[in-house]
Amino acid sequence: MSVVQSVDNVALLPAYLAAGTAVLVLLADLLVARARVTLAVAAVGATATALGAALVGAGNERRTFCVGPDCSYVFGGRAALVAVVVALLTLGVLALSGPLLRVGQSPTGEYCFLLACSMTGGVVLGAAGDLITLIVALETLTLPLYVLVGLRRGSLASAEAAVTFFVVSVVATTLTLLGAALLYAATGGLHLGRIGAILADRPDLLDLPLTTAAVALVVLGLAFKVAAVPFHAWAPATYDGAPLPVAAYLSTASKLGGVVALLAVVQHALPADVTGPVLALLAVLTMTVGNLVALRQRRTVRLLAWSSVAQAGYILAPLGALALAAGRTADARTAAYAAAVAYAVFFVVLELAAFAALVALRPAGADGGTLDDLRGAARRHPWRAAALGLALVGLAGLPPGLAGLFAKVTVVRSLLDGGAGWLAVVVAVNAVIGLAYYLRLTATLWAAPAGGLADRAAVPAGGDAASGVASGGTVAVVPVRARTVGVVLAVATAVALVLGLAPQLVLDVAAR
Repeated sequence: MSVVQSVDNVALLPAYLAAGTAVLVLLADLLVARARVTLAVAAVGATATALGAALVGAGNERRTFCVGPDCSYVFGGRAALVAVVVALLTLGVLALSGPLLRVGQSPTGEYCFLLACSMTGGVVLGAAGDLITLIVALETLTLPLYVLVGLRRGSLASAEAAVTFFVVSVVATTLTLLGAALLYAATGGLHLGRIGAILADRPDLLDLPLTTAAVALVVLGLAFKVAAVPFHAWAPATYDGAPLPVAAYLSTASKLGGVVALLAVVQHALPADVTGPVLALLAVLTMTVGNLVALRQRRTVRLLAWSSVAQAGYILAPLGALALAAGRTADARTAAYAAAVAYAVFFVVLELAAFAALVALRPAGADGGTLDDLRGAARRHPWRAAALGLALVGLAGLPPGLAGLFAKVTVVRSLLDGGAGWLAVVVAVNAVIGLAYYLRLTATLWAAPAGGLADRAAVPAGGDAASGVASGGTVAVVPVRARTVGVVLAVATAVALVLGLAPQLVLDVAAR
C-alpha cells in the first residue's frame, strides 16, 4: 500500500479561506491600524469562507490526505453545512461586537484575529476523518476563546470566567487525548472509519478494560465541550463573565463544534451498543438539570447558559436511541444522526437571535444584566423585544417559532423510530418544564416597568451614555443603536423563520 498522500486543494479551500482571513486580519491591523478596516477584512473573510464551503459542498464528497481507503479530511454535505454555519456565526458575532469594540473595552485586531482562528478550527472540524485532526481542530476552535472570554479590560468577572474556562477545558482535552491514545493502543488505528471497522470485526476487543477506558474517556472528554451534565459547571460562569458577543459565540459555534466532534466519533469509530447507554444517560441528566436550574436564574445570560445546557440534552437525545437494538438499524441510525445535527443548527440560529436581541437591548459594553433590567423593554423597543420573544418561544418549541418546534418534533420522531419511546417522553416532559422560564422571560419584556422607570442602566455620573462608562453617581442610558446589531438581529430572525418553514432542507443536508 502506497503511503504517498494525495492533496485535494479544492477540498481544502474553505480551510484556506478561514486561515487566510486570520493572516489578513493581522496584516490589516499592523499596516492600516484602523478598527473599521480590520473588522471589514474579518467580515469579508468570513463571508468568503461561507461561500467557499457552500460551493465545495454542493458537489460530490471530496477526500484528501488519504492512505489507502483511510482519509484524514473528508469534505461532504455535512462538513459543508458545519463550515457554512460556523463562518456565518463568526460573521454575526463580528457584527454584534461593533459596539463593544467601539467603546474600547477590547482591542480590535486581537479580537478579530482570535475569532478568525476559532473559525478555522470549526471549518476543519466538520471534515475531520481521524482522531488527531479532530482533536486539533476542536482545540483550534476552543483555544482562542480562552483569551476572548478574558479580553474585556478592567473586568474581574471576565478574568475569572477565562480562568474557569481554561482549567476545565484543559482537563477535558487531557481526557480526550488520553482516550485517543488508549484507543490507538487497543486498535492500532487513528482514522475514525478504521477504528469502527476494527471494533466491529473484533468484538473481543470490547471486553478489554483498555478499550472500555478508552471509549469512556473519549466520550466524557467531548461531553465537557458540549457542556453535558455532570461536566457543565463551567458554562454558566463563563458565559456570564464573557462579553455578550463572545458569550453568543460560545453558546453557538463552540457548542456546535463539540456536538460535531462527539457525533463524528460515535457515528464512525465507537460501537453504538457501548456509547448508546452512556449518551442516553447524559441526555436525560443534561436536559433535566439544565431546565430545573434555569427556573431559578435571575441573571439573563445565566438563564440562557442553563438553557443552553438543557438544549445540549435535546441534541444528545437522538444518539441515546443507539442504546436499543431498534435504534441501531441503518435507517434509525441515519435518522438519529441527522436529527442531532439538524437540532444543533436550529438551536444555534435561535440562540444567535436571542443574544443579538439582548445586545440590542443593553447598553454598549454592558453585561446581560438581570431579568428585571429587561422588564417593559417591549414598550420602549417593540421590534427588538419581539425578536427576542420570537427566539425564546422558538427555543421553547412553540409556534410561531417553527424552527424550534420542528427541531423538537425531529428529535422525538427519531427516538420513536429507534424504539426509545421512554426517552421521547423525557424530552417532552423537559420541554414542558422549559416553557416556564422561556415564557417568564418573554412575559417580562411586556410587563410594566418597575416603579414606572424608563429604560435605563446604572452608570457612574459624568459617563458616556452610549457606553455606560463614567466616574460617580447614576444616570439613565439607552441601548446602543448600532446598525450592524440590527442587521444581525433581522437576518437571524429571518433565517429562523425560513428554517421553520422549510426544516427538511436542513435534515436532507445533515443526512448526507
